[in-house]
Amino acid sequence: MLDLTDELSPVQGAAAVAPEWEDPGRYWPRLSAATGHLPAPVAVIDREALRYNAMDLLVRSGGLPIRVASKSVRVREVLDAVLRLPGFRGILAFTLEEALWLAETHDDIVLGYPTVDRAALERLVADEAAARRITLMVDDLVHLDLIDSVAGPGSRPELRVAIDVDASWRSPLLGHIGVRRSALFSAGEVAAFARKVAARPGFRLVGLQMYDAQIAGQGDDAGPDAPLIRLVQSRSREELRERRAAIAAAVSAVAPLEFLNGGGTGSLEFSGSDESLTEASAGSGLLGGHLFDGYRSFRPAPAAAFAFDVVRRPAADIATVLGGGWIASGPAVASRQPLPVWPADLRTLPREAAGEVQTPLRGPNAATLGVGDRVWFRHAKSGEPAERIDRYHLVSGDEVIDELPTYRGEGKAFL
Repeated sequence: MLDLTDELSPVQGAAAVAPEWEDPGRYWPRLSAATGHLPAPVAVIDREALRYNAMDLLVRSGGLPIRVASKSVRVREVLDAVLRLPGFRGILAFTLEEALWLAETHDDIVLGYPTVDRAALERLVADEAAARRITLMVDDLVHLDLIDSVAGPGSRPELRVAIDVDASWRSPLLGHIGVRRSALFSAGEVAAFARKVAARPGFRLVGLQMYDAQIAGQGDDAGPDAPLIRLVQSRSREELRERRAAIAAAVSAVAPLEFLNGGGTGSLEFSGSDESLTEASAGSGLLGGHLFDGYRSFRPAPAAAFAFDVVRRPAADIATVLGGGWIASGPAVASRQPLPVWPADLRTLPREAAGEVQTPLRGPNAATLGVGDRVWFRHAKSGEPAERIDRYHLVSGDEVIDELPTYRGEGKAFL
């Protein structure tokens, strides 16, 4: 069983183990030595780096409980181990089918997105235990209508629901800044919708969700746009803090709320300081995808990584690995490519990038790589590599100590 507990406080634990991955010349060769007997592609999670990241998230949230975003993990043993740590509470799932599966062993699951999966809804309304454990997400009366068409309120258990609220910033000059989620924005709009939900038989309004992607999911550390990003985020935080308080007050007057969830890995400091929130969400920061390298306030350890073998040398300064094209979701830009991290100073070719079956790499150290040598990569995000592999090899020190099956390894593919 994966165990992340130890005798140290979060701050002490972070300080004790942080230096190793700050020295790539120590960290990556150690992973190579530990997994050299395994065929590529090989994916690893470093136990100490994972523990460091979990503790760091708790420190950054300032005592605000953290709901673990399963989409950014997709490994049940990691979810279970993190939830055993004081300060983490509940799961934010990404599909109802996944939530039903996790509800077999967990009793506090919030579905982060609306669902129209009629088959999964049929399973939910037929299972009173699951109905008590799962909270559905809605932002339109159509969602309630669809549920009632599956099973009316007199023929099913009462269903728990939460309202998803747009946490983006509507800039007077720049327009919509953030992701396109809910159409509900103002306190008046949310309260009016909440009254309609509360009046519907067979539903119980228990929570709100407000995810600030323009803060949580946007690095602010470097690049020509960094000053503008910091300015936008500052203005967005000011607006959101005030609006979130107004929404919480307005909806609490309609129904007693169990939770108001907000934020993500990149905005935990802000979430922890917002008195309107009762919990934050985080998941990506546990495994440390390279998209989170671009933040000023924190730098997660590269807890998860994967390696491919060099299979040919098409030129003196190019080494080609088999595989590599594990591209992250989002805009099709360079930041969504996997990042070669060891040997150092390798880069993909502009006209080929990371390919499904091969990835040519160029750089000062490409000439030193021979056929059969191994190259380590980090994924842009955290959970998505689990759709490519059936297990992570858990490394501690210089040895593999366990195998952790992914959702895929357990025969599950939810989205």
